[in-house]
Amino acid sequence: MIYCFFIHRFTPQALVLLTLFFFFYPMGFFDFLTEEIAIDLGTANTLIIHNDKVVVDSPSIVAKDRISGKIIAVGNEANLMQGKTHENIKTIRPLKDGVIADFDASEQMINLFIKSIPTLKNKIFSPSLVMVICIPSGITEVEMRAVKESAERVNGKEVYLIHEPMAAAIGIGVDIMQPKGNMIIDIGGGTTEIAVIALGGIVCDQSLKVAGDVFTNDIIYYMRTQHNLYVGDRTAEKIKIQIGAATEDLDDPPDEMSVQGRDLLTGKPKQIEISYREIVKALEKSILRVEDSVMETLSKTPPELAADIYNTGMYLAGGGSMLRGLDKRLSKKTDLPVYIAEDPLRAVVRGTGIVLKNIPKYKSVLIK
Repeated sequence: MIYCFFIHRFTPQALVLLTLFFFFYPMGFFDFLTEEIAIDLGTANTLIIHNDKVVVDSPSIVAKDRISGKIIAVGNEANLMQGKTHENIKTIRPLKDGVIADFDASEQMINLFIKSIPTLKNKIFSPSLVMVICIPSGITEVEMRAVKESAERVNGKEVYLIHEPMAAAIGIGVDIMQPKGNMIIDIGGGTTEIAVIALGGIVCDQSLKVAGDVFTNDIIYYMRTQHNLYVGDRTAEKIKIQIGAATEDLDDPPDEMSVQGRDLLTGKPKQIEISYREIVKALEKSILRVEDSVMETLSKTPPELAADIYNTGMYLAGGGSMLRGLDKRLSKKTDLPVYIAEDPLRAVVRGTGIVLKNIPKYKSVLIK
């Protein structure tokens, strides 16, 4: 009786639609409400892959209005404001040393990046997301939970985590499932991840909080102590990219660079010329720490895997691997061949994207 009452309440068209709903629902007819994205949530840059394309490649920075608490800019726009804001605007880098330092800002940043994806912008409904996010190998349980909760709060239905060295190895093209040792050195913005990988797992690793940000700070300190010149983060970053080097023995050394800043003695704006040799001196201590960690990881490697690494060499990924002469210097220190990944800045997100497409295959390397 009740059933007949409800049936009579619907028009014939509505009944057809209801029938189609119940018929197609188990067959995944409503899969269009779910989208898959891969995220490399980096200290310096955030990259997102959707439909096999890198759709977001922006600095991990937000600009916030101190009075209203609203986010007024994110990514490249916020990066242009860094060091140039007045007291009502604050620029925040939500990630520090590869992990979330400001939970609220990171959540809003991820949300805005996802909303900026062109194909998701035009959706009527906000889709549920299947996400694969890469994390440093030395991350704690608490830090891991912070990443996962941030993702879930921006509509993450299924959230998988993967260690950065593993994602970098997959992105470089290494077959991680083989019974063969491969050594990956991923130098990002906040951490340097060094790992020996075999049979789809990390055999031994080191997570070192010496990477791109520390190199930038080294340059700021050197300019202040050696030239009495005070420069900001953006200028130091520019110096690192333009003339940064890990060794003086370069085949194609860069030209000298003009640097502007504030004179610490007079307070006036000042310009000086610096060479790449000075940047080698500025970065020396940090590069030595990276070298020591590589040697330490090699000393912990089982002998059979060490034999494999002797034959295959080491792979460099991440933005820090683009420092001139770093591959040559590590090769000299370890007596092993060192290869830089093709497009090292995107090796990690590329690997994360491959895992996203083949979740059943890589189930063993994912942290759910």
